[in-house]
Amino acid sequence: MKLEDLLQGVEPLRIAGDAGVEIEALTFDSRKAERGSLFFALEGEQSDGHDYIGAAVERGAAAVVCQRLPQECLPGVTYVVTADSHEAMGRMASAFYGYPSRRLKLVGVTGTNGKTTTATLLYDLFRGLGYKAGLISTVVYRIDTERVESTHTTPDALTLNRLLAQMADRGCDYCFMEVSSHSVVQRRIAGLEFAGGIFTNITHDHLDYHKTFAEYIRAKKLFFDGLPAGAFALTNIDDRNGRVMVQNTAARVSTLSLCGAADFRCRIVEMHLEGMELRVDGRELWVGFLGRFNAYNTLSVYAAAVLLGADREEVLRGISALRAVSGRFEAIRSPKGVTAIVDYAHTPDALQNVIDTINEIRRPGQKLYVVVGCGGNRDATKRPVMAAIAAAGGDLAVFTSDNPRKEDPDRILAQMREGVTEGERYLVIRDRREAIRTAVAMAAPGDIVLVAGKGHENYQIIGECKSHFDDHEEVAEAFKIML
Repeated sequence: MKLEDLLQGVEPLRIAGDAGVEIEALTFDSRKAERGSLFFALEGEQSDGHDYIGAAVERGAAAVVCQRLPQECLPGVTYVVTADSHEAMGRMASAFYGYPSRRLKLVGVTGTNGKTTTATLLYDLFRGLGYKAGLISTVVYRIDTERVESTHTTPDALTLNRLLAQMADRGCDYCFMEVSSHSVVQRRIAGLEFAGGIFTNITHDHLDYHKTFAEYIRAKKLFFDGLPAGAFALTNIDDRNGRVMVQNTAARVSTLSLCGAADFRCRIVEMHLEGMELRVDGRELWVGFLGRFNAYNTLSVYAAAVLLGADREEVLRGISALRAVSGRFEAIRSPKGVTAIVDYAHTPDALQNVIDTINEIRRPGQKLYVVVGCGGNRDATKRPVMAAIAAAGGDLAVFTSDNPRKEDPDRILAQMREGVTEGERYLVIRDRREAIRTAVAMAAPGDIVLVAGKGHENYQIIGECKSHFDDHEEVAEAFKIML
């Protein structure tokens, strides 16, 4: 495509060179620049793409999008100066790939917890209803039936538009995607046209990036501020920020609640370890997952499907056939009757929800062991909070490592211990494998072991080394040792 065609919807501050140059590829990595490519110089936290403009041009880049011109502008190269290279990249990527979000119905899910489950269940539901669909989630990307490895909750704008184009080209009617707060602030979703947006909830998280809770809320709200008039905005009004999210949106607002009056309502009738019975819109529904948080997720899925025009009865039948998402409250039973639950809960609110659910269904005499850690180079303020929740909610907490990255694991564990009050029972076992095996070994038949924090992840990051580690596999091995 010609550069000038890609600039539709972008307001350049200046163009130095030929706007009619042909563009063969897009990249923001100078190492991947090639003849005829367009290089985006992006300012980041760790590096500045403006420092690599020369390298991209040397590799054959025909044009550069930047926020400031380099000291030397080479002849034969076109330089486009914009106020925000991230914004420009999103809009130009959309144009380059033929505006794929216009060729299917794109639904974004945002919030602290529940994004992956809600997006994945919507994908599974609409596939079950006979539609072709795509999925962009923390766990996996899917182009109809094809599985693509997930690299980020919401990928960069180039990857995102390429995936959407592949979905549209293969006849997908819908795409359900997680929209992270990072992706909103970094303008990765710029240029996309959403058919709807869903707000799950918001609790303290990612303060290492957003710095304050107010900024975190603002990032989530920006997604709804950008929805068009023809879209729907579905919000959980049981969350105190649920109405805040949609107060400035142009989209048509619908509400959901488990507690009071709303457009879509749900009530938990009864709950067992195998699942729960819900009453949704006056109809009884059995689902194969449990917990109040999953009742919200189920209601979000039902409401979004109805807002997309699906038949209510078909939707209810489809939801009843759905199964739990990988790493989200997955129960594993040992031959000796110990139940392990693997869950991705890595925020205080998510951990509290999972523990509350277990405590609601466990019988008198059943003990709960909670294995939990906190990631390194992430929000440190939640470490003592999560430790306090684990120690207060279970009979014994085992504090361990969870992707310490470049931080000292012992320092992370020391910060966790600050949240424990005198008299609460806990162990500190830095090695995660040993922590899981210890908890399983202490459990008697009928007891429950919660292994929290990693869920679907199959790796452990220590320093710069990323090695294979899967909580499911570790639990299974621990069960074998028990025999």
